[in-house]
Amino acid sequence: MTVCRASGGNEGSNFMSMKPSNTALHLPDLLVRGFRGIENLTIPRLGRVTLFAGKNGVGKTTLLEAVQTYAARGRPPVLARILQNREELADTVDEDGDETLAPSWQSLFYGRHGSADTSISIGPKTEDRQVRIQIGTFSREQQDLFPPDNFLDEDRQSLRVEFQGINREFSMLSDARSFRYRRYLAAQSDLPPEIRCESSGPSLLSNTDIARFWDTVALTDYETRAVQTLNLLFDDRVERVAVIGDDRRSRPLYGRRVVVKIEGQDRPVPLKSLGDGALRLFGIALALANSKDGFLVIDEAENGIHYSVQPSFWNMVLRTAHENNVQVFATTHSWDCVAGFAQAATDVEEVEGVLIRLERDGDQIRSIEYSENNLKAAAEYGIEVR
Repeated sequence: MTVCRASGGNEGSNFMSMKPSNTALHLPDLLVRGFRGIENLTIPRLGRVTLFAGKNGVGKTTLLEAVQTYAARGRPPVLARILQNREELADTVDEDGDETLAPSWQSLFYGRHGSADTSISIGPKTEDRQVRIQIGTFSREQQDLFPPDNFLDEDRQSLRVEFQGINREFSMLSDARSFRYRRYLAAQSDLPPEIRCESSGPSLLSNTDIARFWDTVALTDYETRAVQTLNLLFDDRVERVAVIGDDRRSRPLYGRRVVVKIEGQDRPVPLKSLGDGALRLFGIALALANSKDGFLVIDEAENGIHYSVQPSFWNMVLRTAHENNVQVFATTHSWDCVAGFAQAATDVEEVEGVLIRLERDGDQIRSIEYSENNLKAAAEYGIEVR
């Protein structure tokens, strides 16, 4: 991750010079069909960093979830996490007969009514590279994996995932119901490997996530660069960063946490005491370092970051994504964030930044891409493009 202190409108001169990357993007374009609130959407071009703008409820966060689903090749644990984060849960009964909540798999499908007649497609416009998800019915052989006295009619439903010619079926139950089924599930590892995909926002990263990210960059060049990212806010007054504490302790206050050494102060202070902006910048810088050759999704990218820092922030994101071969997808509904992105995207000519506005027309969503000239005009004249 290459980032140095920057200020004003000429951030690019403070960053390491880099040659344009010839590395192909995992997603040069994107098709999303039948997924949650998106019936059919095609985005003809994506960049190294793509910022999605638009009104609340237009589907920006759903697009990020679609990217996460594609990165996981449709694997159920990621789908379940998406549903749990949205509190899309359904009443069910566990193997002991107790009432519990489980992911509402039907909520993954457009209109929230998944059936054998509905499907999800996510990926590039090229069909053979898309992930497809359907609700099906287990074959007789697969039904035999379950204890006969526990196998109910509704248990016969399966979640079918197809990618690159490989088809796999997963139980839609909240529990495995049998050791034989758990063995079957473990055998599904021949799905193509996942693409690394980290996420940030809309809330701040937890201490656990930051510590996990930090462990991979400690004592490397990325440690220095993460500190330099903090200094976008603190004018080079942050000298060092450390993660202290012990994960093995059960009490949260004694767990791992981030402290920083500030110039002129004898004792380190908690990173959280420096405000949400500091934690947000530091977390995204670490997430970029941990997303090498993969994806990073940033929801509500403007959260906690002052408008005056937005150009420097996006300058850092563009250049770091380029260096680490990360494809970044971010959302915003803030004009300051859009303006900062537009300024950085025109300044950093060797890295492709794309701004896309999403609009609803009835039940349909359409995407509007802003060209480099549009971005320059927006940055210079304050043209509304949210």
